Amino acid sequence: MYCDPVEGRLPAEGTNEAATDTRVLELLGVEPVLGNRFTLTFDVDGTEITKTFTLSGWWNYDGAIVANHVLIPDSRAQAIYDEVGIGRGIGEDGMTGSWNMSVMLGSSLHIERDMNKILENHGYQNKSRSVENNYISIGVNWGYTGSQLSDSIDPITVIAIAGLLLIIIFTGYLIIYNVFQISVSNDIRFYGLLKTIGTTGRQLRRIIRQQALLLSLVGIPLGLLIGYGVGIKLTPVILSRLNGVIQNAVSASPLIFIGSAVFALVTVVISCHRPGRMAARVSPVEAVRYTEGTDNKKTIRKAQSGASLPKMAWANLGRNRSKVTVTVISLSLAVLLLNMTVTFTRGFDMDKYLSNMVSDFIVADAGYFQTESLWDSNTALSEDIISLLESQPGVEAEGRVYGKCSPVEEFITEEYYRGLNARWNDTAALDRAIASIEKNAAGLLSNPAQLYGMERYAIDKLRVLEGDLSKLYEPGGRYVAAVYNEDDYGHANMDSHWAKLGDTVTLRYVEEYEYYDPGTGKIVNPENIPDGQPYRYRAKIYQDIDYEVVALISVPHSLSYRYYGTDEFVMNDRTFIRDTGTHSVLYYACDVGDQDTAAMEAFLSHLTNEQMPQFDYESKSTYAAEFDSFRNMFLILGGVLSFIIGLVGVLNFLNAILTGILTRRREFAILQSIGMTGNQLKTMLIWEGLYYTLGAVAVSLVLSIVSGPLLTNVLDSMFWFFTYRFTIWPILLVAPIFAALGIALPLTVYRAVSKYSIVERLRQTE
Repeated sequence: MYCDPVEGRLPAEGTNEAATDTRVLELLGVEPVLGNRFTLTFDVDGTEITKTFTLSGWWNYDGAIVANHVLIPDSRAQAIYDEVGIGRGIGEDGMTGSWNMSVMLGSSLHIERDMNKILENHGYQNKSRSVENNYISIGVNWGYTGSQLSDSIDPITVIAIAGLLLIIIFTGYLIIYNVFQISVSNDIRFYGLLKTIGTTGRQLRRIIRQQALLLSLVGIPLGLLIGYGVGIKLTPVILSRLNGVIQNAVSASPLIFIGSAVFALVTVVISCHRPGRMAARVSPVEAVRYTEGTDNKKTIRKAQSGASLPKMAWANLGRNRSKVTVTVISLSLAVLLLNMTVTFTRGFDMDKYLSNMVSDFIVADAGYFQTESLWDSNTALSEDIISLLESQPGVEAEGRVYGKCSPVEEFITEEYYRGLNARWNDTAALDRAIASIEKNAAGLLSNPAQLYGMERYAIDKLRVLEGDLSKLYEPGGRYVAAVYNEDDYGHANMDSHWAKLGDTVTLRYVEEYEYYDPGTGKIVNPENIPDGQPYRYRAKIYQDIDYEVVALISVPHSLSYRYYGTDEFVMNDRTFIRDTGTHSVLYYACDVGDQDTAAMEAFLSHLTNEQMPQFDYESKSTYAAEFDSFRNMFLILGGVLSFIIGLVGVLNFLNAILTGILTRRREFAILQSIGMTGNQLKTMLIWEGLYYTLGAVAVSLVLSIVSGPLLTNVLDSMFWFFTYRFTIWPILLVAPIFAALGIALPLTVYRAVSKYSIVERLRQTE
């Protein structure tokens, strides 16, 4: 529930205490001071109850929560149930007196499957109430995108996820491997000298392994501390963008540190295996004469165009292909991850995200925006408020939507009725209900229906599945559109309504019901029915009107009643007012010019928070800000990860350049002794650096093209508002930075080496 008091505590059993949020207290005119008393009037299964409570705790109001809560002890709730006659049972509304259990599983994968298995193991099921008296309803929090992914997982998705994990793991392996590879290359003459005095290859491998373990003894604890420090700073930044949905998530669990340490240690042991083998295999003579790449087989090549510095640089890279491969891959993985992060966040489609928020502003009674709040005429929007809104500058298009709060019935088949209610009732209950329902002359069952009366502005916002809305624009026309349900991806459920295009729908507008004894048919007074006496009701005064279904549609969530359970129809506003005899406004919606959006936002915020808190509003800009916050959260995470991996890649590149120059100091001296100038040598090294960096850019581009479709498949399964867009601008942005590194690093290292004279470098053996 996320109702954790920031002041005080939750109410204690056996008391009249209650805890709530600051918005409820503000509306009640109660100061958030522990011990203050407040009185509430509320409905319990159709009975109005007024109770006084003592404030035991409160928490700050969160605008992201669509319903406010007042928490009371179970003992107090049970006393209220006893007072209204529910006792330990369930109320007539099917909800009052029931229990909701929040369940946290060990994994967020395949939650629904696991819950069904738990129910099955305990003798319950989630399919239908009609099977047995063992039905328990379950629902999965939509926020667990990993659960949704696991339900639709396929081999391509598995490959994509595994590939992403391997990229991260492989990058860590590369930096450690490269460090030890470079260390062995630098100390190869030392290992050769050890072999001359009898050191075996196994002993050399043990020396390198122990060196790695000693470095790990210092490096792993230091890395854990730095990582924890970064986590402490970064986690609150991420959580701040989740509107308080997750709190106090920074954990210092020993399992996290132990797991990280074990992973790092295993990576170190694996990474130092190949460099250890290299040191163990080299002979003493080869070690003393070692220059990078001298173990390659010599080949004689004939070139027509002669030697050039770029060709010499390219040939030098070929002397140690493994080092070049490791360095290029290390650099390219950083660019690839950055590109994937940008592709991911850029794929968050605001148009899709805002597809259900089709108006710039929607204003209604505050209860309209609350969950499980049924709308009635008492919460209708007054014309005075609408006139005030219409007078605001910048309103370009606007419209009312009327709601039907008096009884209206449709007529459906018994088969459709059973399918509609089988999930909530067993067979016996359905049989009893069908027997008690009034039928028309054709034998069809009467069933409550829900109507919208829409002005042209709102009709234009509807999504047409079949048919044409043009006839709904005719004032007074006897036409309706049948409302079908959609999922988050915009896929319509064509079994969610019985009415089809061209059907004639009969709607019964009931002015008065009469109650009667089903056994005798005698009319009874509904206010004086003895306990235990069976009764039924039927329409006494009513009007039946036929309508033609001209379209099958879906209503965007922001324009709907925001609760479901009955079939819905949309009609023209003039037809609605004439036929229903009501003109209660469900909500007012409008579009505002871009230059006036901020002013309207400020006006509505002040109106609903300061002047008329009984009203509330939603705006497209609020949804857009929420969307940007969500997208930026992933951009921060991916950016940090890309930076870390990029830093690893640059270190690998620095190590590769440093090793290549240090191990070839004597070779460079020989080249200079036979006429190569310092500028020519520096140019050759610059070409080597550019081959590394620009090669990494080229590899990352190829990998980005290949990984794009895989990334799309994964993210489409997780986020309904994702649209893949091929992106290469991060690669193009990184390319000049890498080119600058390819020039600067070789020159910097060479400058340090060139301090010695040619003669001094020729005399060096180590």
